[in-house]
This record gives sequence, C-alpha cells and structure tokens, in this order.
Amino acid sequence: MLTGKEVAALIDHTLLKPTATAADIASLCREAGEHGFFSVCVNPCYVKIAADYLQGSRVKVCTVVGFPLGANTTEQKKREAAEAVEKGASEVDMVLNLGAVKAGDWEYVKRDIQAVVAATAGQALVKVILETGLLEPEEITRASLTAGEAGAHFVKTSTGFLGSGATVEAVSLMREAVGEELGVKASGGIRTLAQLQEMVKAGATRIGSSSGVAIMAEVAGSR
Repeated sequence: MLTGKEVAALIDHTLLKPTATAADIASLCREAGEHGFFSVCVNPCYVKIAADYLQGSRVKVCTVVGFPLGANTTEQKKREAAEAVEKGASEVDMVLNLGAVKAGDWEYVKRDIQAVVAATAGQALVKVILETGLLEPEEITRASLTAGEAGAHFVKTSTGFLGSGATVEAVSLMREAVGEELGVKASGGIRTLAQLQEMVKAGATRIGSSSGVAIMAEVAGSR
C-alpha cells in the first residue's frame, strides 16, 4: 500500500484544457504545492506563469510539445521544446509522429524524438507520448524501444485527448519494452486511487491526472 506522500510524488497534476485561464493555472499550482505533487503539467503558454508561481517550490513544471496530434514538423517541436525550457519547464512531454509510426518509418520517429531531446540541452526530462489507444501492441513495443534509443527519459501512454487513454495492458507492454532504463508515465482517464494503483502495479512510475486532488481525498479517506 502506497503512503499519501508516495501517491502524491507520482502525480503530474494536469490541466491541458484549451479553456484553462491563468487563474486556473494559479489554482493548479497552489493545489500541487499543498499536496506535494511531483509536477504541474500545463500548456506551453502557461509555462512561465507556473514557473513563476512555483519558484522556490519542489514542484516541477511540465509542458507538452507537438500536442495533441504529434503532427508538427520536427523543427516546430524543437522550437517549442527550447522555448519551454527557457521559460522554466523542467519536463517536456512530446507527442511522437503517429503517421510515421503507422507507416513504419522508425528512422523518422527516432530523429523527431532526438531533435526534441537535443533542444532541451540536458535541462529537462523528455517524455514521449505514444498515444497507445491508436497503436497495435507491436507498435507500442517498437515505439517504446525507439524512444529509448533516441535518448528520451520516459515513455507515456496518452494525451488524454485521443484514443482510449491509459490501460494496464499498454503500461505493461511499455514497461516490458524499456525494462528499468526508462520511466513509464500512465495518463488519460486516471481518476481514482484504484486506477492509479493498477497502473503502478503494471509498471508506471509517474501518473498524469487532472484528478489529483480527488485521488488524495481518497487516500485520506482510506487511512
């Protein structure tokens, strides 16, 4: 059984809705500090606001690149990543090129990820969003391996905007593919403590959720 602190330390407290306001981001950051979440995950336009709010805090700032489709050019993803780091992000969750995956163009997929890793200049962790709900099992495995070869630090299940979101089966496949070398982030539809625990049991080392506060309330209620 995970302790409350252990649960909180797994969570990227997430708000990626297109209608989110600066006030919403401030509330997100306040909640993250109160509960001890690992990070806040926000859209690129709010990275500086979050970084300023959390200055001096242990809570990290995470943002997204090529989000949510992954169909941006590699140059666009590079610029997004570099700007995010400049404005205060210490973690970057990039969407890989799904069309290239479906075409079996693994060299393109690898170069696309490598470019984002290089753009962060060692100043941020890079997580690669696979969008597992749109992939076949063999594609999940190959994409996970390719992310590791390209220098990424994590593989991540989903954007939360497409496909089925995180599943135990996808997390298990990802963990089997990367072994202990990379982190595995489960995200998309994780709203309860039971779901979080299932994902951790399957191999997840980070949880992306917009329901972190509700999950912590469950933790408190279960003691």
